[in-house]
Amino acid sequence: MSELLGQRKPTGEGLGRPAPPAWAVLLAVCAGQFLVVLDVSVVNVALPSMHTALSLSDTGQQWVINAYALTFAGFLLLGGRAADLFGRKRTFMTGLALFTIASLAGGLAQSGGMLIGARTVQGLGSAILAPTTLAILTTSFPEGPLRTRAIGTWTAVGAGGGAAGGLVGGVLTDYLSWRWVLLVNVPIGLLVIVGAALWLTESRGAADRRLDIPGAVLVTGGVAALAYGIAESETHGWTSAVSGLSLIGGAVLIGLFLLVEARTARPLMPLRLFRIRSVSAANTVLLACGAATFATWYFLSLYMQNVLHYTPVRAGLSFLPHTICIIIGSKLAPRLMSYFDPRLVGATGGLMSAAGLAWQSTLDANGTFLGTILGPGILTMLGAGLLMTPIAAAATTGAAPGEQGLVSGLLNTSRQLGGALGLTILATAAASRVTAAKAGGMTHDAALASGYARAFLVGAAILTVGTCLIALLPKPTPREV
Repeated sequence: MSELLGQRKPTGEGLGRPAPPAWAVLLAVCAGQFLVVLDVSVVNVALPSMHTALSLSDTGQQWVINAYALTFAGFLLLGGRAADLFGRKRTFMTGLALFTIASLAGGLAQSGGMLIGARTVQGLGSAILAPTTLAILTTSFPEGPLRTRAIGTWTAVGAGGGAAGGLVGGVLTDYLSWRWVLLVNVPIGLLVIVGAALWLTESRGAADRRLDIPGAVLVTGGVAALAYGIAESETHGWTSAVSGLSLIGGAVLIGLFLLVEARTARPLMPLRLFRIRSVSAANTVLLACGAATFATWYFLSLYMQNVLHYTPVRAGLSFLPHTICIIIGSKLAPRLMSYFDPRLVGATGGLMSAAGLAWQSTLDANGTFLGTILGPGILTMLGAGLLMTPIAAAATTGAAPGEQGLVSGLLNTSRQLGGALGLTILATAAASRVTAAKAGGMTHDAALASGYARAFLVGAAILTVGTCLIALLPKPTPREV
């Protein structure tokens, strides 16, 4: 870590002034990443309070999460490309400013529609910001052990942001208001903007500044239509017109997106990148893993508050061990990668996390903190921390320096796209199980618990399949580890 605290060599623009210390670069980009990931999970604990204050339906609660996640996933590639073309510092600050303004609007929302709209704009700001953070790291630190340790820190902070969301959301909801889970981003966002202006130097990867706007719109619309079709299948059935048309429309839009990408001179997602084995394999793994792990915070938060009747702050505090374990796993991974094949480290973490989700699926209406929440949580999150760093390092290896922002955006897209679709699939599985359980005479709490248990079991199966795909990653060279 001492190497990360020294000076770095300047890259791109800004060569006329001394390069800032590496710790300053790392602090600025990790703070931005922390905010982005925090807002994926921070609203989970506040959902019951939002439901009461704004009269949100169950579907509305789900879309408070998915509006952010889908917009985030759909525009990540555009954000990554913009970072390469227009400058990484400039793009970083633009995304952060948009995110901060949307947070203010969400915190002041007076209806469910206003809240979901603000979350949509938040997702767009995050999509511009997130790929830039990893792109700045990968262009600031040379490929090899130093970059691996920087990515390990970035992964730990991002993972910690997701895990800390439950605690932060619980404390703010209980002692202030659900509105503060969004308003808290405003002062923090302003501080990070100031830090970025002082510490980051500008760099870019290409002179041609054309963006593939049609591609971004098509992929976002396609993913949203697929998610909506899956969600509506629980209410109307898979053969209904609503579900069928949404699923078909989503598939058509995704197909058009691929056609546009194959024909346009400056594609949002150059399909040739998938010929790089490390890029294609790592993103496939992240798609599956995101689908399994993204919903953990959502269902566990609902279980603690709706079934065990925890207060928001108690539910948030219950996530503290999860936060600690995922940070430990993320920081331990680079050390293990120095001695073992990174693929082995990632596979071990993935199987540990899948085992934790399977254990979590044994929950019932009489669960306890030690046996039902703490034990499975430690195993799941420690494994997730070990899994993410090797995959992130593999995904950015082999790409040209001028495409690091694009590859970083693709990496985040796979994780968030998997998470958004995974949440929809797991929520549908949970809802169908709750309906069947109530029809069978179960109490309300027992029926909810059985639905949440089904979601964790499906997540464990998806994560197991995703972990097996790690075998597709190429064997790393000594320099990469």
